Amino acid sequence: MYHKTNDHFNCYQRAHQNTLENYPQFLFLLLLGGLYNPIVSATGGAVWCIGRIVYALGYYTGDPKNRVKGSFAYFGLFAMLYCVIRLATGLLGWF
Repeated sequence: MYHKTNDHFNCYQRAHQNTLENYPQFLFLLLLGGLYNPIVSATGGAVWCIGRIVYALGYYTGDPKNRVKGSFAYFGLFAMLYCVIRLATGLLGWF
């Protein structure tokens, strides 16, 4: 799936593959987190999407180190994860 001599193509390919690898977790957290708090979950989802775009644009430069600029996407992921944990603890009757 990678090109032996074209590193720029490889950066595009890896950015796409990484997004596809993280997409199922994103959908899972967005759906379940939205059941607890749709506003926080939707905001976290938007932050994640913008972060992934910045991640990809940084990776597309051909220098993989530039992908770090999109690491703020994890704030959105953690917001959705918080909503899922609160949903689970609420269903278990802990809070």
